[in-house]
Amino acid sequence: MSLRDFFEKYPERRYLMFGGKGGLGKTTFSATTAYWLAKQGYKVLVFSVDPQASLSDIFKRDIFGKGAVEIMPNLYAQEVDADQRIKAYQQEIRQKILDMYGLDEVPEEIENYIQAAAAEPAMEESAIFDAVVDIVVSGEYDYYIYDLVPLGHALYYLSMASVYDEWIDKITALRAEMEEYSKVAAVMQRSKESEEDKILKELQYIKQRINTSSGILTDKQRTAFFFVLIPEEMIILDTQKAAGLFAKYNVPLSGYVVNRVIPRELAQQNIPDYLRNRLEMQKGYLEKIENTFGNEVHAWVPEFERDITGLPMIERMAEVVFGGVS
Repeated sequence: MSLRDFFEKYPERRYLMFGGKGGLGKTTFSATTAYWLAKQGYKVLVFSVDPQASLSDIFKRDIFGKGAVEIMPNLYAQEVDADQRIKAYQQEIRQKILDMYGLDEVPEEIENYIQAAAAEPAMEESAIFDAVVDIVVSGEYDYYIYDLVPLGHALYYLSMASVYDEWIDKITALRAEMEEYSKVAAVMQRSKESEEDKILKELQYIKQRINTSSGILTDKQRTAFFFVLIPEEMIILDTQKAAGLFAKYNVPLSGYVVNRVIPRELAQQNIPDYLRNRLEMQKGYLEKIENTFGNEVHAWVPEFERDITGLPMIERMAEVVFGGVS
């Protein structure tokens, strides 16, 4: 089944993810798929959570941190600026503290804590995760295409939903229990919402957002995840291991895309020994991929003579991957 066949057979799969080790072509396939779907008349957002700003490179547009940027009719691209998001997140926390406790300014010790927390390594991932939640719950687009970070970070990102969910479940239960004790112990009617009520509602709001996002990521009816790999020994082994790890988080694995296949017809031409040896070596790895992943491979994409950047090259890629763009 080709990628085109896949999308025609499963039109309800509107959340698409391309994953794999760095440098194999995840961004290329994300952008190419977004381009092809946009040409079919769908409104598409392709977005990246990779700080390397790879979508800016492939579209030849400065889109980093600028929200959803229209690349062409129906096609929008977005790169999340984690630093910008962290600053907005800090300001949101400050405002909630002021509103919750009726203060005129944030106490110095709290402000110091907010500043220190921003330097924690997990803060960037948290900010990106929060931005992704905002993006996918908006419902503004027909298709959402995730250009995921390399495998290790992607696994961490995907696991954050379950980690956050478990943590908030515990805190929410504790808050609810405290509220019950508070009601029993109350000796007078309170005229306004308690601080505990506000905190509990805030936690429940966060939980609802996370559940919505993680629910999408693991929804076998609406989500499709594709691994991108190339015909090399270590990449094949790493992809096999990663597929098992992703299955732990119930990510719907929909298949594989093989990139950078050297065209076999070159063997009939006068080519350098180096390239002939590469062709022979790749032949064995292609057979291994076919034996390992079988009919789950949806595309075998040749090595191009130049990088896939700019809309004309993306269109060429789409013609190879999808058999045309109309």
